[in-house]
Amino acid sequence: MALQLAAHLPLVQFDRPTTRTRILETVTTAAELDFWGISANDHVIFSRPWIDGPSALAMAIPHAAEMRICTTISLPTIRGPLPLAKTLTSLDALADGRLVAGLGPGSSSRDYAAVGVPFEERWQRFDESVRILRRLFHDQEPVDGTHYAPAAVVGELQPRPLEPIPIWIGSWGSPAGLRRVARLADGWLASGYNTTPEEFGAARARLDEELEKEGKAPSDFENGLATMWLWITDDRSKAERMLADVLGPAVKRDADYLRPRVCVGSAEHCQDLLGRYAEAGLKRVFLWPLGDETRQLQLAAEAIGTTS
Repeated sequence: MALQLAAHLPLVQFDRPTTRTRILETVTTAAELDFWGISANDHVIFSRPWIDGPSALAMAIPHAAEMRICTTISLPTIRGPLPLAKTLTSLDALADGRLVAGLGPGSSSRDYAAVGVPFEERWQRFDESVRILRRLFHDQEPVDGTHYAPAAVVGELQPRPLEPIPIWIGSWGSPAGLRRVARLADGWLASGYNTTPEEFGAARARLDEELEKEGKAPSDFENGLATMWLWITDDRSKAERMLADVLGPAVKRDADYLRPRVCVGSAEHCQDLLGRYAEAGLKRVFLWPLGDETRQLQLAAEAIGTTS
């Protein structure tokens, strides 16, 4: 299957603490397996200890060979669009222009409470944030908004990227979310444990229609599936324990919901699931091992193959 693989960095503590060694072993394994990229997610508050994503990506860059460096996703509404822009342009410069900026408002009200931003304002703030980032990353026309710095201040941020930084927007596939992706983004990030191949395919077809309305070619538009949890094992009881005792409580989903949606189970199950996604038009999948990262990424590469 022509599906490019990428790896989430092990930022969340499931079985053992996240360490520098674990993160760098994940990066070097992904590079050796010819993966397309590495990525980091973003939370302030989570149900498990969580290492800061941009910090982990910065540490990983020297070990990442030519892989893309991705955020899947970053939260401009939480961090603020200008501080986040500074972080992302710095990552892009350190990675020699290989950054993909995945953005979203996030779905956790606890993150918003932690920084004193009203959760009910997230969509308005997110749209304004993305317009600011497009101004900085793509040298588009300045915009004044309601919540953040005026255009004159935005224009002072330096350095600017030498080449436009692609912006991918995360959406679970709602009509409003897909319209936002078509309007503001260069790519779409779906959520691995909040959709199925069939739902992804239907959403991608709706996105194609929205892209055409915006005058964009669907064939040129990027997409990826983030947060595809991974644990390949032939031991069914171990897979069930991973779903019920490890992953389920962390993401607040029960095992019956997760089982058909994530790559937890046999290699054949993972191969079938991602094969159906590829048939539905998926271009890239971001795999997140639930532990034993080196071995799990190797097993995934053997089951699926890599296309960098």
